[in-house]
Amino acid sequence: MSGTSGLARASPVEDTRGLCYLDWAATSFPKAPGVAEAVSRFLTEVGANPGRSAHRLSIAAARIVFEARERVARLFQVSDSRRVILLKNATEGLNLVIAALPPAGRAIVSGMEHNAVMRPLRWLEAGRGLRIEVLPRGPRGPLDYDALERALREPADLVVLCHASNVTGEIVDLERAAAIPRGRARLLVDAAQTAGSVPLDMESGGIDLLAFTGHKSLLGPMGTGGLAIGERVDPGRFRPLKLGGTGSQSEKEEQPAFLPDLGESGTPNAVGLAGLEAGIRWVLDRGIASIRRREIDLAQRLIDGLRAIPGVRVFGLGDASRSAAIVSFAIAGISPSDVAFRLDERYGILCRAGLHCAPAAHRTIGTFPAGTVRFAPGPFTTRDDADAAIAAVREIAREGR
Repeated sequence: MSGTSGLARASPVEDTRGLCYLDWAATSFPKAPGVAEAVSRFLTEVGANPGRSAHRLSIAAARIVFEARERVARLFQVSDSRRVILLKNATEGLNLVIAALPPAGRAIVSGMEHNAVMRPLRWLEAGRGLRIEVLPRGPRGPLDYDALERALREPADLVVLCHASNVTGEIVDLERAAAIPRGRARLLVDAAQTAGSVPLDMESGGIDLLAFTGHKSLLGPMGTGGLAIGERVDPGRFRPLKLGGTGSQSEKEEQPAFLPDLGESGTPNAVGLAGLEAGIRWVLDRGIASIRRREIDLAQRLIDGLRAIPGVRVFGLGDASRSAAIVSFAIAGISPSDVAFRLDERYGILCRAGLHCAPAAHRTIGTFPAGTVRFAPGPFTTRDDADAAIAAVREIAREGR
């Protein structure tokens, strides 16, 4: 893997040099330059609890959290950074919104959703009578937009769409999708796979709510992410996942009703947010358009190379320009888990196999229950990495024949 020669050793992996990391859709590695330094700087030079005390270190910690919030707002074009709730991951952001759905309400989803969406929805379906409508896959993409329009002829409380499938990478046309529910239902976007690698604009894109994670394409630490809330959404409709101390209105025993404190009880992951701010800064400095072009090139290289191998089937559109940098495939006669094991053990190629916490997506594309093998390149993946992965799959496929 390019750029990893200076990485420190960490048990149980003796040395990461020479490994080809193609699991960026699960988490980014290595992190952006400056992320580890920002985390270390917080731990060694700041270390205090943000927003809880009035001394200089607490103020410095609060400033770091504020800067992280401002970076997120700039990234997604949120006009008021207070409308960014900082949480542990996209899952918490999705849960925060879904938990506020009314009893016997109605939610509309695509057939490509992650369990971070489907499990809280199914929980409410069983416990509060929520009605869930799963849209069919479109003829040339992950979503049937005509079906969405038909579904919204009946009142709905929420439309939830993953911007890009974590199984096939296929990207939903958010401008087209947002134009349909505008005024009929709130649109919640799961941007776990696109925040930081595909442009997202809440203001002009008609996105009401956007859940994001910090440890993937934003190149920050695990345990960072959150929810961005559009201007059309009343924050009073939310039911906080946690209630408790916020450092504000401490004289009251009721939860603050204003943003972001409404959803940020307890000591925040300030050290992680220091790293997230550094990761987003790197992304913005490099330019999302530049990152996107590079990832399209790598993903298309993988798609074309894998498709040329007898016995290999690649899932999705086959067009990297319409997908996130995710390539799922299967080899005839060999289980995905065995393929991933051989890639790791023999070739040092690290990827993910199975259902990817998205059984709905695998049912939609016909790969349930075995799943697929998933290659996911990132900003520091090289063409040599992609070529090495293709060559390894070619050898494994030959064995299967």
